[in-house]
Amino acid sequence: MVFMSCERPVNTPFYLDTSTCIDNGDYSSNSSISHSKRYKYVTIDARVMDVKDSCRLEQMVLTSRPGNDHPNISCSEIHNDLVYGFELSWIQVICDSYCGGNSCYRNDLNRVQCYSKIGLGRRLLYFFEGRQPPYVDYLSIAYNWYLLLNIVLLYLTAKMVLGAPCVVALLIYKWCRRHLSTNDAVEEFLQSQNNFMPIRYSYSEIRKMTKGFKDKLGEGGYGSVYKGKLQSGRLVAIKMLDNFKANGQDFINEVATIGRIHHMNVVQLIGFCAKGPKRALIYEFMPNGSLDKYIFSLEGRIPLSIEKIYEISLGVAHGIEYLHRGCDIQILHFDIKPHNILLDENFTPKVSDFGLAKLFLAADSIVSLTAARGTLGYMAPELFYKNIGGVSYKADVYSFGMLLLEMASRRKNFNALADHSSQIYFPTWVYDQVSEGNDIIMEDVTEEEKKTINKMIIVALWCIQMKPSDRLSMNKVVEMLVGEVECLQMPSKPFLSSLADVGDNLNPTCSTMQSGESSQSTQF
Repeated sequence: MVFMSCERPVNTPFYLDTSTCIDNGDYSSNSSISHSKRYKYVTIDARVMDVKDSCRLEQMVLTSRPGNDHPNISCSEIHNDLVYGFELSWIQVICDSYCGGNSCYRNDLNRVQCYSKIGLGRRLLYFFEGRQPPYVDYLSIAYNWYLLLNIVLLYLTAKMVLGAPCVVALLIYKWCRRHLSTNDAVEEFLQSQNNFMPIRYSYSEIRKMTKGFKDKLGEGGYGSVYKGKLQSGRLVAIKMLDNFKANGQDFINEVATIGRIHHMNVVQLIGFCAKGPKRALIYEFMPNGSLDKYIFSLEGRIPLSIEKIYEISLGVAHGIEYLHRGCDIQILHFDIKPHNILLDENFTPKVSDFGLAKLFLAADSIVSLTAARGTLGYMAPELFYKNIGGVSYKADVYSFGMLLLEMASRRKNFNALADHSSQIYFPTWVYDQVSEGNDIIMEDVTEEEKKTINKMIIVALWCIQMKPSDRLSMNKVVEMLVGEVECLQMPSKPFLSSLADVGDNLNPTCSTMQSGESSQSTQF
């Protein structure tokens, strides 16, 4: 109940003018009241917004009246409320003492009801006329057991009905955990590599670079490649990996290998993104695409000259040689093919796609693989037949030899639609043609270009020998490609039983270079 003093009269049914209830003369004679004329009012349960601007609060008293929910209160009502005073509730004390802080309330029968925390039922405590001896309702105990029985039955029913969804949920959980462990493995690898040059980008930055993955350059088993632009204006190719291995091995392979090297004939890794399952590799942009678009006959495409094809083959050889011998560790690519040779604006070749690559110590001549890797048509035979020799860097030499044959002849090394069965396996057919002195059929080729083609073919045939020990090393491949074709001799026929000593087939005038390779064939 609020008593107020106002400078001006207040006209509201919720304010009671006290001049009708008390003697104005006696009231104004009180020394604590200002001598200036003021108007006295009283209201019930007033809020701050109910106090008029010209009024101020003089006094407040407690009352059990429920509030001023109706207008036109009277002096007698105010008097009765003041005489009655206000009530104190003992319910909270009982709740704390007997209900342990649980929820409780008093109903119309003056009964306090406590609710158990476990929610299995309820116990009732009765208090009459201020006494507090508890009376336990045993019917509630029986009710508790009834609820418990229903819960058990409900559980058994749910177990039978929801068993299948629970199994599905468990499988989904394990699948999520597996990919979380994949993400952890990738993140642990990235944290352990402190000397990386590539930059780590967020997924939002990747989306911004590609303008929402607008310009798609290509697609493969690894995912898709999009054209993007860095803030500096540099164009990049962004490879989004979506079908990665369970442990993220393809991503780790590419970052671990190409992230630590830099060579003019190896594509440069500028950055990467590893945000949970979203992974991307950011490479320098190659405007002329991959080599396969230029060495195979396609209508409407301008073919490259023999000289340019030769320069590209020499650049690829330099790139592979660098991977094998130019680093502290030996990097075996295992997937050399035209699709993985990219060309920049000047048609400078770049070896790319290190998803199958493996790193080994340079001193290790033989490596251990649990399964064959690569692309059919370019895979070395020792990846399938262990009895012909161990797996080493000579597997990349074989793949390069098959690539070199395709570049020299501008056709695929396997032609299932060939007119003659001898042409189905192209290397055998090429070997027979060159051995008999026949030219590989090509139109408008000069004599100098024929020499270049023959040189590339002979080097390729040396690279694809069945036994790894009979193949060249990449530094010898480079040496033979830059040498004169007259210094080259035909090797043994590939994939036949003739495995004669390499030195017996060489021209004496050029034996120094070739025999050097022969003596080193068992060392590398």
